[in-house]
Amino acid sequence: MDVRIGVTYSPKELSVELPEGTDVANLRADIEQALAAETSVLWLTDRKGRQVGVPVAKVSYVEIGSPDNGRHVGFGS
Repeated sequence: MDVRIGVTYSPKELSVELPEGTDVANLRADIEQALAAETSVLWLTDRKGRQVGVPVAKVSYVEIGSPDNGRHVGFGS
């Protein structure tokens, strides 16, 4: 599962690849709980066990979804 986080004042977004089988409902609840407190930090652990923390005051959006393996570049069908 792929989670992308937009950060204010940054043209780039953070992309965190979570382990397969991550419960989306629990993940969404954890994100909502972290975003409810303006002084907290949103912590996510990627599939390699690394932890990523973002101050919630800097979060502009969070996108939860599966990685798009169907992306094509150039000429193809």
